[in-house]
Amino acid sequence: MKVFRNVSLRNKIFFTSLAVVLLISVTIAFLARWILVSSLTSELEHRGTAIAQSIAEQARGYILDKDTARLVTLLFDTAFLGERKDLVAYIYVAGTDGEVLAHTYTRPFPEGLAAANVIGQGEKQAIRPLLVLGQPAYDIAVPVTEGIYQIGAVHVGLNKRHIDNLVGKLRITFLGFISLIIVIIFIISLRLANYVTLPIRRLTRMSDELSRGNFEITMELDDKLKDWAPQRCPAYQNTDLPCWHFDQTLDQENHQGRSAENLRTCRECMFYQKHEGDEVKQLADSFRNMVWSIKLYRRRLQESEEKYRSLFDSGPDPILVVDYPSLKILDANPRAEELYGYDKDELLGQSFRNLDPDYENQCKTRFQESGDVGACVYCTKVLHYKKGKEPFYVNLHACPITYKGYQSLIIATADITEMIEKDAQLIQASKMKTLGEMSAGIAHEINQPLNAIKMGSDFLSMVAQEDGAVPTEHLRQVSEEISAQVDRATEIINTLRAFGRKADLIKERLDVNTSIRGVMNIVGQQLKLQNIDVRLDLTPRLPAISAHDNRLQQVLFNLVTNARDAIAGRTSPSEGGEHIDIRSYAEDGQVAIEVGDSGAGIPEAERDKIFEPFFTTKETGQGMGLGLSISYGIVKDYHGDIRIQSLPGKGTTFKLTFPALAV
Repeated sequence: MKVFRNVSLRNKIFFTSLAVVLLISVTIAFLARWILVSSLTSELEHRGTAIAQSIAEQARGYILDKDTARLVTLLFDTAFLGERKDLVAYIYVAGTDGEVLAHTYTRPFPEGLAAANVIGQGEKQAIRPLLVLGQPAYDIAVPVTEGIYQIGAVHVGLNKRHIDNLVGKLRITFLGFISLIIVIIFIISLRLANYVTLPIRRLTRMSDELSRGNFEITMELDDKLKDWAPQRCPAYQNTDLPCWHFDQTLDQENHQGRSAENLRTCRECMFYQKHEGDEVKQLADSFRNMVWSIKLYRRRLQESEEKYRSLFDSGPDPILVVDYPSLKILDANPRAEELYGYDKDELLGQSFRNLDPDYENQCKTRFQESGDVGACVYCTKVLHYKKGKEPFYVNLHACPITYKGYQSLIIATADITEMIEKDAQLIQASKMKTLGEMSAGIAHEINQPLNAIKMGSDFLSMVAQEDGAVPTEHLRQVSEEISAQVDRATEIINTLRAFGRKADLIKERLDVNTSIRGVMNIVGQQLKLQNIDVRLDLTPRLPAISAHDNRLQQVLFNLVTNARDAIAGRTSPSEGGEHIDIRSYAEDGQVAIEVGDSGAGIPEAERDKIFEPFFTTKETGQGMGLGLSISYGIVKDYHGDIRIQSLPGKGTTFKLTFPALAV
């Protein structure tokens, strides 16, 4: 096929048409020859069989009477009757013993012919092609019977050359007819190729101009449009105005009274045309319309690119275009250069992982979990790094796009470092307020080990003054008790120090039971002094979660103190006594914490507001309404959830759930 690549379309159409006609003609000729030969051969075999059967009927008596003269006369009369002399090559009659009784040869009977096609007993006929005296023939044998006995056989030889001559004459006639058709097709193909390729050659010249970027070419296909100027089209002058031939986007409900045809066709449009009939002419119309649509949308694309490039460059937030598979930065706006401290040449080409080392574990997993190819993801409080490895926090929004033919991501970030610092200050203030409220209980917790240490030291002092003998066992017990009380006081102080320390927005593998016990070390004794029974139901060996102990304790402190205040605010005692229930357990791949109380409950009208900042049901001066709001934010930072179950008069249960980490 490579040979035909440089052949013109006209010649391809011309030679292809001829090749197809020739192929069909040759196929038909061979098929006709096979049909003619088969049909004529079969027909002549039937004629030969009929001749042999006629002779057999008449020769029966001559054979029985052994009248050879009449038998020979019968054979010659039959062989040379009419046109049979050309068809019949020979006729002979043989007896039952193979002896030739009569024949039509004027020369000695050919040797071996009598035994070449012997008809068997009970057979009605036998046909076999033979070569007799150098001449091909079909030997047809028919038995001569008298009653049930066979008394001889009649053999008729058909001249095969005569049959071939008949077939040849028919073939020549048919081939002459096919040749005439080929000549006619030759002339028609030549004219058709010229007619079809003329407008296509014009289209080719126009396409060459378009490929060179010349969109101002004149339309050679229609003389009416030689002087047509693009500026006459309203959609070309104003790209916000749809062209009804392509932008069928009008809201027809806002244009009642106008037909759909009028909505899609400018009344003054002189360009778009569509002729009926000739497909080549329709192709020319379609090509001309395509050229104009390219002009129109090329102009729109230029304006759109300029508009969105200006939005990209002037955006207030950093915007990065990142190659999706490799995370290589493909483009960045000026704000990204300012925030990250890199020049544009430094940003382009480097990996986005240099800015966001934890991208694989945060945002990329969000894309995979969404399952939607075109879905965007929003990641909050992500740690990024400026040039020089200076850390700061951002909210990140990423969407998949196609950029210069590549699957990419457009990532917009917003610097929230200042907001994070203010949140941390607010959380720290809330901690200090909580510690202030718990000061009495904390003092009591510390006084208990101090009192025990005081008693042990007094005992040792008394023993030293009296100089008495003290059993070694008593000394060991006193020293162990003093040591245990010192450890207890140290644990309380360390817990307070850890809780009071400003918490960073970091995550670690955390056992929630550790945080629960840490809170109970501080507030457990105070709750007992207030006659509130704390019932712990902690499931051992729970899966770890990704959180920070300090912040999770802040959440639990807020929930426990709110539960204490709810119990204190009851107007009537609870049926089951005053208690706070704290549970931890695992379910459906998550770790759950429940903090329930026997308080007054939360009215239904207030449940949707309790997580709002500054919303509180306490009296003025008793609280600012930030505890639950802060707790809600901390839980969401760790991708958790917080829900409420409450019945007025029956108490309230807060349920926290966090994704469990893999082992």
